[in-house]
Amino acid sequence: MEQRAATIAVLVENEAGVLARVIGLFSGRGYNIESLTVAPVDADRRISRITVVTSGTEMVIEQIKAQLDRLVPVHKVSDLTMEGPHLTRELALIKVVGRGEPRMEALRLADAFRARVVDATPESAVFEMTGSSDKIEAFCALMRPLGLSEVSRTGAVAIARGTGSLTV
Repeated sequence: MEQRAATIAVLVENEAGVLARVIGLFSGRGYNIESLTVAPVDADRRISRITVVTSGTEMVIEQIKAQLDRLVPVHKVSDLTMEGPHLTRELALIKVVGRGEPRMEALRLADAFRARVVDATPESAVFEMTGSSDKIEAFCALMRPLGLSEVSRTGAVAIARGTGSLTV
């Protein structure tokens, strides 16, 4: 059976224990979470949006969506990868340590990838980058031989393109 990636957006009540229940659903059934983000999304901070990137067979992904939909504080479940065009972005902070030519090359590559320098010392630079996970992976791969020392990533956030909205 063929595996596919799925970006699933879930609107939930913003209350203690909800995230633990969602994570428990994945861990209890052996499903992998590749990326997870959560934040309040309404003016009253009553509703949170959880974005989960996972993978599995079509049957597994359908099971995940059905089980998420049955959790009590869940209002809506949307598989953005199947419901049409969507945008996915991630934020990363990437630290590169080095001097001389490797440092200059890191700065040139950062410019080409539109990464911003957000901190610099004579021996290190921290770049801030937003983009697809693939773009961030490609940038990190190029930074490894130049002194990549640390990476911190937010995980994917995603939203449908066009006029459609995921609302309660």
